Amino acid sequence: MHVAGAVPAPGVYRLAPGARVHEAIAAAGGAKPGADLDRLNLAAPVEDGTRLKVPLRGDPEDAQASGGGAAAPGAAAPRQTGGAAAGGSGPAGKVDLNTATAEDLGALPRVGPVLAQRIVDYRTAHGRFTAPEDLDAVSGIGPKMLESLLPLVTVG
Repeated sequence: MHVAGAVPAPGVYRLAPGARVHEAIAAAGGAKPGADLDRLNLAAPVEDGTRLKVPLRGDPEDAQASGGGAAAPGAAAPRQTGGAAAGGSGPAGKVDLNTATAEDLGALPRVGPVLAQRIVDYRTAHGRFTAPEDLDAVSGIGPKMLESLLPLVTVG
């Protein structure tokens, strides 16, 4: 996993399977003073091959902040990893299903906090989405809802 941003020793780290965002940050020497850890889901699992950016307070929220989900799944504002994690914005401002947080997903039209959490829970239980159409497997997303969401989401 690649740990970047507000850490003393950014770089690529090998973590144990099932490792969490907080463990990735610790591997990189912990958070620097001024790191905005509240924007990350420190409990989100990290995935091999993902990037976690630890933001500084005052940094604009961007697609590189992570902690997710994932990152990693489950990560804060638009993120990679999440998710982190962990999730987040993708191409053309689309929400990345694999890195978006429940808050990110809840901002989509017709997706409230309950459905957003179901999407995150599904991702946690079943792993990364391989295509936006995989959303149809989430309880509460029917054909019409899926059709309205497809132009707004992506998978990274």
